[in-house]
Order: sequence, then structure tokens, then C-alpha cells
Amino acid sequence: MDNKVTNAALDQAAKKDGVPSAWQSDIIADLIKQYGFPFITLNPGASYRGLHDSLVNHNGNNPPMLVCQHEKIAVQIAHGYAKATGEPLAVIVHNVVGLLHSTMGVYYAYTDRAPVFLIGATGPMDEGKRRPRVDWAHTANVQGNQVRDYVKWDYQPGGIDGVVDSFARAYSIMMTEPRGPIYMCYDAALQEAPLEAPIALPSPKSAKVPSRIAPDPKALEEAADRLVSAEWPVLLPQFVGRDKNGYSDMVGLAEALGAPVVDTQWRLNFPTEHPLDMRMNKDVFKQADLITLLDCRDWERPTHVNDRINRTLKPLFPKGCDWLDIGFADIEISKWATDYQRFPETAQKVLADTALAIPSLTTLIKDRVKDNGALAKRIAERAAAVGEMHKAQRAKWREESRDGWDSKPVSLARLACEVWDKIQHEDWVLTTNAFEDWALKLWDFDKPYRWPGKALGTGTQIGMATGIALAHKGTGRLVVDCQTDGDLMFDVGALWFAAKHKVPFLCVMHNNRAYYNDWEHQITVARQRGTPEERAYIGMDLFDPAPDFATLARGLGWYAEGPIEDAEDIGAALERAIAKVKSGVPALIDVVTQHEG
Repeated sequence: MDNKVTNAALDQAAKKDGVPSAWQSDIIADLIKQYGFPFITLNPGASYRGLHDSLVNHNGNNPPMLVCQHEKIAVQIAHGYAKATGEPLAVIVHNVVGLLHSTMGVYYAYTDRAPVFLIGATGPMDEGKRRPRVDWAHTANVQGNQVRDYVKWDYQPGGIDGVVDSFARAYSIMMTEPRGPIYMCYDAALQEAPLEAPIALPSPKSAKVPSRIAPDPKALEEAADRLVSAEWPVLLPQFVGRDKNGYSDMVGLAEALGAPVVDTQWRLNFPTEHPLDMRMNKDVFKQADLITLLDCRDWERPTHVNDRINRTLKPLFPKGCDWLDIGFADIEISKWATDYQRFPETAQKVLADTALAIPSLTTLIKDRVKDNGALAKRIAERAAAVGEMHKAQRAKWREESRDGWDSKPVSLARLACEVWDKIQHEDWVLTTNAFEDWALKLWDFDKPYRWPGKALGTGTQIGMATGIALAHKGTGRLVVDCQTDGDLMFDVGALWFAAKHKVPFLCVMHNNRAYYNDWEHQITVARQRGTPEERAYIGMDLFDPAPDFATLARGLGWYAEGPIEDAEDIGAALERAIAKVKSGVPALIDVVTQHEG
């Protein structure tokens, strides 16, 4: 702490007409401003009325508050923003009920390792200060218990003297890798009390976050030896692309080793058109003798055949294949949720941040290759072989995309192609859903910011997409969201946020009028049990009536067209919508699509 640095409220500590001109909530507002949060997303609530007033009148609405229609949306906008930029937003939610609304957003931010600074309020904890009924119903003994199992840390300071220290600690914990959300809860009475004594803020010169975890040099030497000795090493990155240099670091490592890269797609870890890219390819594992996990816990899904109905896995790699794990191991895993996946048995584990480990490992590999002609030849031959596999795979996908080209409703591959035709010469960004992987199969993801990573599940996408669009606002980039219908029905109010706060992006509906992922599961069960497949739609469909998304969007301030069922009409509609987005207006094109698995 630097006792010479105090909050701006202390300049006005004297009373005016008997009313204090400085309040304890001003300290929290000072901290939010000092820590550089660019925006605050929130849904209003009386439990933080003191802080709200401080943010408006003490801070001058700097950073600006962006009102949302639901606390989950507020968290998901921050989640998307963090994925796109690596930087957190502050989110404020109202006491017990607002926190309850936010919980799914918090959980997904935790599993996706997104830093979100979540602020809440409770009480007053002093029973004598509570209003009848409402303050009692909205107060919890330990409010953080609602989210404690899926945040990195939570805290409720007992008085104003604990506010600064805990805020600084929370920020440090949130931003230390592996990152994730934190929750700070402030007593309503604490916020609304006059500021009676100076409170020192952290010095702007003090370190906010510790340095990254560096690898053990000997362990990294051993890892380099394993990799150069392998005949067919496969690289499996998951969160490498969270770092601004991760995408290029992966290219450097793959090229030094001539090794195929199977991107798990939680972030954009590798360019899709690079000849060593082998995402979504099962054959690449058949001759693997070393699979290297790079900040990766989701290792079973890409390396096994999954029999969904019998819940069995069959490995794609041969017996005797070794494993190498470089990443955070089991640092920061939930004691409650099992999102950490199955524990991998590996020949070696290297505890390190891949942002440091991969460049160092690449250097070690290059050192081993430069004076070894035979090794260099083997690496070049392997790279050439992978390149041929890559070329064949991309050609196959392009051919498959023509299946059902003129079908009605529209095939998803055709929709992805129509969008690509209109955006490929723009500086574009795709938000979450990659047209159910067709964009990754057909588009050229040639820059790290093109896509922040995969969609996470129904009820998450439109909020995160809006946060990604907010992150790119003012950059001149064209942000595109492939928006599923079921997801938008959860959170249609998020459309109003984009219109209200002037966050333009292109929303292309993948509207198959169903929760088809679950519908497909019911078809699978019906086939196994011999029950009628034609009844699988029950409890799954989104028709009769079919939602009119264009009308909904127009009612919330968007430009919108649709529903479109003829693929020939998509291109012109996209051109009109893109023109609107470039003028600063969000635009939605509702395309009715096929039921596809």
C-alpha cells in the first residue's frame, strides 16, 4: 500500500448542509476505476444502490455501466469480452436473487477459464437496519456459498478497512493463470455509511498480478528429447490460444517438429489452412507414438471413438503410445464439478504456463535439429506427409459441403459457404458457434482474433457473442454470430443490449426449429430400444408456433430479415445486413436450416 495515494472521495470529506459528501461505496468505485475495467455490465438492484450512486456521481459513470436484461447475460457478456481480449469486465448483480440468476454464467466462465470480476451485495447484515421482508429475504449468512464451488475466490469484507485489501487480492487471483471468475460481496450498510477516515488505495505502481509459472528447465529438456525421438508425435492444444502469442507459438512448435496439430478448439490455437493442421481428423492418431497435451484437459474426446448410446470409448491411438502433459495439471480444479475430465496417465508431466513453455521448448527442439541432418530429414518428411493428409482432408470437406446444396430448409454447410462468400474479403471475427464446425472446415482462420473458441452449450451463446462484439467495437472488424434458435430463445433480451449500447454485429440464425442435439439423442435411444423414431420430436421442437426471430429482433431495435428457406435468397440478404452493420446497426438474418447432427 502507498499511504500517499488515497481515493478521490477524501478530497470532499467535509459535510455539506449536514450531509456527508463522501461515502464508503466511493472507495469501491475508486477501486473499480483504478483497476482499469473498461465496462461494468449489470442488472440494477437496490442492494447496491450506494455503489450505484458512487459509480454514477463520484466516478462520473467512468467506466460506463451497461444495463442488461438478466444477470446471466451480464456475466456472459463479460465472459465473451474476456475470451476476445484476455481482459476482464466488472459485473454487478443484486443480492441473493441476482446472484442466483447469474450462476450458470459464472459456472461456464469458470469451466472456460474466463476472468470475470463479479460484484454483489447483501444485507444489511445488521438486523436493525433491515427493511421488513425484502431485506430479510435477500440476505444470506454466507452469500458466496452460492458460487464458491465454481469461482476461484469469494469474499465479503466485514468493514471498510477490508475492502481495499480484498479487492486487490481478488483481482490478482482472477488474473493469475489458470484464470477464472471471482465474487466480491459488499454489505449494503457498509456501502451506504459515510466515509469517516482516510482509506489508502493500492499504489498504481504496485504489481497487480504475479509472474507466470515457468517450466523446470531439466523437465523441458527431457520433453524436448521425447518429442524429437518420436516417430509420429501429435500435438493437442486446448487453451494455448488464450495468450495473445499462443497461436503463433503453436505454429513455431509444430513447424520445428514437423508434427500434426489436433486443435481441441476451446480457443483458436492453430490456423485452419496450415498444412500441419489436422483438427477433427481421426486417422492422424493411428500411428502416433507420442501425444502431447498442451494446456489440455479435454484429451479423451478427440483421441477416442465415442459410442454415445453405450457410453463406451475406443482409442484411436495404438497400444504403447506415450503421453506428455505440459500445462497446469490439477491447479485450480473444482471440488464440486468434474469439468477437469479423466486423469491422463502420462510418461511425463511438466507443470508450466504454455505461454512460457512452448517458446522455450521450440528453441530446444531447434537446437537439437540444426546439426542433425538425419533428424532434420525425418522432420521434413513427416511434415510433408502431414501436409498431404491435411490437403486431402480439406478437399474432402469441400466436397461434402456440396451435399444437399439446394435443399430446403437450407443445409448448414451451404449457409456457412454463403456467409464466407460475403465476408472473406472483410476483416472478420466469428463469435462462438462455428456453423457446427463447417466454418472451421471451409474458412481460412488466418489470424488469432478470428475466433475466440467453441460454443459451450444452450443458453450461453448470444450473451457471449455480444461480449465478443463489444470487444471488437470500434476496430472496423465485421463480427459474425452463427446463432442457434434454441439458445436465443433463452436470452432474447440480449438483443436489446446490442441495440441500446450500439454494439453492431451480424447475427445469422441457424434456425432448425428444434433443440436438435437432444432430439438426435432421442432418435439414437429409439433405434436402440425399437421405439418409434417419429416420436423423438416430442418435447424437443420449436414450431407450432415457430418463433419469428426477425420480428423479435426488429422489436428490439435491430435490422432483420427472414425467415429465409431458399438458399438462393441468402446472399442478397447478407449484403443488405452487412451494410447495416457497417453503419453501426446490429442485423439479424433468420435462415431456416436442416436438422443435422
